[in-house]
Amino acid sequence: MTTTSNHIFVLMGVSGSGKSVVASALARDLSAAFLDGDFLHPRANIEKMAAGHALNDDDRAPWLAAINDAAFAMQRTNAVSIIVCSSLKKRYRDRLRQGNDNLSFIYLKGSFEVIEERMKARKGHFFKSEMLVTQFDTLEEPGADEPDVFVVNIAQPVEKVIDDTLNYIRQFNQ
Repeated sequence: MTTTSNHIFVLMGVSGSGKSVVASALARDLSAAFLDGDFLHPRANIEKMAAGHALNDDDRAPWLAAINDAAFAMQRTNAVSIIVCSSLKKRYRDRLRQGNDNLSFIYLKGSFEVIEERMKARKGHFFKSEMLVTQFDTLEEPGADEPDVFVVNIAQPVEKVIDDTLNYIRQFNQ
């Protein structure tokens, strides 16, 4: 596959880490394409989560395939594309990387306590705060074997999280 200068950035992290807020700001500031990966969940996944049940790997497989395909399509026509996807396990991230050579991850990292407080303040989202424990149990934090992951500490004002992320992305367009 021939690579282009177009790049896809997947904002990852557990629910409540600020992925959607940060991605929206990035898309606006960079005039980037934006996709919230939650919109690609099959109906059965949404219903399962709304009922308070965690998704398993089998539930996530078609969702990850859809995001992989969307990333491929987006990078063909957009200089910068932003996708929100929790990407909790290394094998999920590996699935998103398949065939997408111009894809990087931005891990919005925060402690359970910081994210739990944010979850309690949320309104109108289908994710239940009690599922946060399951998300942290599922999370396989990126390590040194994943050099395409940039880590942003979310225990700072959201404006600083956005600035740190913008600075990282801008280095790809110089």
